Amino acid sequence: MKAIWNNQTLAESNETILIENNHYFPASSLNKQYFQESDKHTTCHWKGQASYYTLLVDGQKNEDAAWCYPNPKDAAKEIKDYIAFWKGVKIQ
Repeated sequence: MKAIWNNQTLAESNETILIENNHYFPASSLNKQYFQESDKHTTCHWKGQASYYTLLVDGQKNEDAAWCYPNPKDAAKEIKDYIAFWKGVKIQ
């Protein structure tokens, strides 16, 4: 699987985890130069608190377009340190 935005591959892995129609990519699969930590956080009732990343590719920003669960609840422990995408990031 690949996560692509603005014609760049953000992440690529054969070991994604599919939850709620989102592919979660292992942190080791990220092209980290495109990621900036965000101050945004949300809470999922069964996964816990999500932290977000803003994508910066070729001078264009995609605010809070990636998220992860650094300390997920037990029900979601398999996605600890995995990253998912939205806001126009194509998964193929």
